[in-house]
Amino acid sequence: MVETLYDVAIIGGGPGGYAAALYCARAGLSAVVLEKLSPGGQMGTTDRIENYPGFPDGISGFELGVRMQQSAERFGAETRLTEVRAAELAAKEKVLHTAEGDVRARTVILATGASPRELGLPEEQSLRGRGVSYCATCDGMFYRGKEVVIVGGGDTAAADAVFLSKLCRTVTLVHRRDALRASKAYLDPLSRCENLRYVWNAQVVSILHENTVTGVTLRDRKTGRTQELACDGVFVAIGQTPNTTLFRGQVAMDEAGYLLTDETMRTDLPGVYAVGDVRQKTLRQIVTAVADGAIASKSVEADLS
Repeated sequence: MVETLYDVAIIGGGPGGYAAALYCARAGLSAVVLEKLSPGGQMGTTDRIENYPGFPDGISGFELGVRMQQSAERFGAETRLTEVRAAELAAKEKVLHTAEGDVRARTVILATGASPRELGLPEEQSLRGRGVSYCATCDGMFYRGKEVVIVGGGDTAAADAVFLSKLCRTVTLVHRRDALRASKAYLDPLSRCENLRYVWNAQVVSILHENTVTGVTLRDRKTGRTQELACDGVFVAIGQTPNTTLFRGQVAMDEAGYLLTDETMRTDLPGVYAVGDVRQKTLRQIVTAVADGAIASKSVEADLS
């Protein structure tokens, strides 16, 4: 049996990965998507997506992921639901070691995404999509006219506060220090948010809930005293962790672990590209991941011609 040598193997079946697979397959390249969970990646865990063009009534992340998979497979792309456990990317022929055997390819697109940092509370995972969110621009519309808490003090938390203040009745930003770490560019927009208040030197120690979130318990980091704060939703904005452990020592990254690319999605390693949330970029949204995938496909096509 002759082992298949794919033109391109794509690690990750999120929007960036499947957009790349679609465009590569349409260009006549043999493409395989390796996804360890289900189509959509992190997007697939989002209950409702309201900001992707073409779906005026919204769509579940899982359904959108399946549709993206179907679109790519219509043109001949393959999907393998398996975990990539190791990757040899330096040689001309790339080898990906998966749970179901090796996959060989002439080029590889890294689309492994990034995972939001969690608070680490026992009830956090079970309340995801039921009042706990990690993306204000994705889920903010569900909280129009409601009361929300944002946890964090950096640029993401500040941007979320400005965004949510336009939708929600009240926004409370909880930060474990006594001042924001956000850049000065956010200070003026934040000062204009009349429904925004701050709780300094505080830590969320539990999330109150019945079927959905009803509030949080805060502990003062100086006095140790606790208080309960009622809210309809909790937005966790304490950063993300790129899923790049497999590629350390092979592909150039920034200090946070995000992959470095040029505008064509090429990394510093010939035949290796990165798309979506896993790469260093200014905006991480489904629509920008899809754009990354389309651009990467053109680079792959040019490099293999």
